[in-house]
Amino acid sequence: MIRRHIGFGLNIIALGLFIPGIILPMFSLNMEMAATLSGASISSSLVDKELSIMATIDELWHDQRLLVALLIFVFSVVIPLLKTTLVSIAYFQPGSRLERVLFNIVASIGKWSMADVFVIAVFLAILSTNHAETTNSNEFSLFGFKLALDVSTQTLSNAGQGFYYFTAYCLVSLLGTHLAFSAIKNNTSANQTQID
Repeated sequence: MIRRHIGFGLNIIALGLFIPGIILPMFSLNMEMAATLSGASISSSLVDKELSIMATIDELWHDQRLLVALLIFVFSVVIPLLKTTLVSIAYFQPGSRLERVLFNIVASIGKWSMADVFVIAVFLAILSTNHAETTNSNEFSLFGFKLALDVSTQTLSNAGQGFYYFTAYCLVSLLGTHLAFSAIKNNTSANQTQID
């Protein structure tokens, strides 16, 4: 019975981690370009943005990439909220048929909830571009003068607070759901033994 209470508590904590996880920036991305022409240089920031899951969904939606926006929304927002809601309703129906039905539904969509872990993997892949630098050097002649042109770009990315909150949400939610499932299985086994 204690596993059931701990599992419910962990799911509530997970929900508390989930909200800042989707609202706070998951990562920041900065891309700078620098050009040097015979000793004189100029630099410019090409990209400088912080994106959260919700901001990413909004940006994709407005860029008419509706399928990608919808998939991220469903797998990163809808399914986690649905799972937490169903686990919470089941908690208040101990030993009932509704509890077993809800946990069967959660088990079915639990496979899909691994997509939120996939979102973390995508953001980690983005972060792997950190400090990627490219440089092109060219030399050309203008009115008899030889000029050297060096163009370089540098990409910097960093994990934001949302990344850590969302990762913590994934781990705490998985643990909470696992404990709740094991409590129900133990309860079902105990009831089956009593009937036999």
